[in-house]
Amino acid sequence: MSKPLILITNDDGITSPGIRNLVEAARELGTPFVVAPDSPQSGQGHAITITKPIRLKEVDIFEEVTAYECSGTPADCVKLAKNVLLADQTIDLCISGVNHGSNASLNIIYSGTMSAAREANIEGINSIGFSLDSFSYKADMAPSKHYALQIMKAILAEDKEKNILLNVNIPDLPLAEIKGIKVCKQGKGRWREKFLENTDPRKQTYYWLDGEFKSDSEDQNSDLSALRDGYVSVVPCQNDLTHYPMIKGLNYLEKI
Repeated sequence: MSKPLILITNDDGITSPGIRNLVEAARELGTPFVVAPDSPQSGQGHAITITKPIRLKEVDIFEEVTAYECSGTPADCVKLAKNVLLADQTIDLCISGVNHGSNASLNIIYSGTMSAAREANIEGINSIGFSLDSFSYKADMAPSKHYALQIMKAILAEDKEKNILLNVNIPDLPLAEIKGIKVCKQGKGRWREKFLENTDPRKQTYYWLDGEFKSDSEDQNSDLSALRDGYVSVVPCQNDLTHYPMIKGLNYLEKI
C-alpha cells in the first residue's frame, strides 16, 4: 500500500519551529507535502486573497520533502494545494501548526491555523489544527511532536468519510508532566481589547491592537480547563454554524 499523503500548513510561516516538528512527525506516518505562508499570518482567520495575485515558490527547507512557500493566507495555501499542486492526488490528512499560542476557546474564530484545517475539511479532508500554549519560539516542541504523532496516527486509521476536524491544544509543560488527552468542548471566553493610540512621523494618528484573553467559564469539560489542568485538549469541530435549537424559536419571523 502507498503511504498516506499528508498536507502540512500553518499560519506562523514556513520557517517556524512548529511546522518543522509537524513535518518530522508526518515523516513517520506517510508522505509530507508542505504549502505554507512565506511570512507570519497569525490572526488572519479564514481570509482569502482576491484582490492581488498569489505566488508559489518551491523551496528546499525540509530534507527530502516537497515544500512550497505561498504569498497568500493559510486558507489560500490549502486551496492551492488541493486545486493546483495536488489536483490529481488524494490528500489523506491535512495538519496545520504547530501554532505558537493557544487556539482554545474563541481563538478558533481568529486563528489562521484552524482556518487552514477548516478549509481542508470543507474539501472533505480529515484535518487537525495543532497549537502550543506558548508564544515563545524557543518553547519546547517535543511534547507537541509526541502528541501530534499519536493523534495523527489515530485519525489516519479512521474512515475518511467521517469528515473529522479537530482543534488540538497542547499545554506548555514538559512531556512527563502532561497528564494525557481530554476530548472536550470549546470553552467560553473573549478578548478584552484595547487600542494603543499614537502618532506617526507625519502627524497621523494610528492604533495598535492590544488586549488580554479572559475565560468566561469554569466549565470542567472545556478546552480552557483541560489546558489549565495539564491535559492536551481535543475539540471536535464542524463548519456548520447553524444554531439548531433556535430555528423553532424564530418561527414567528415567518409570519411577519
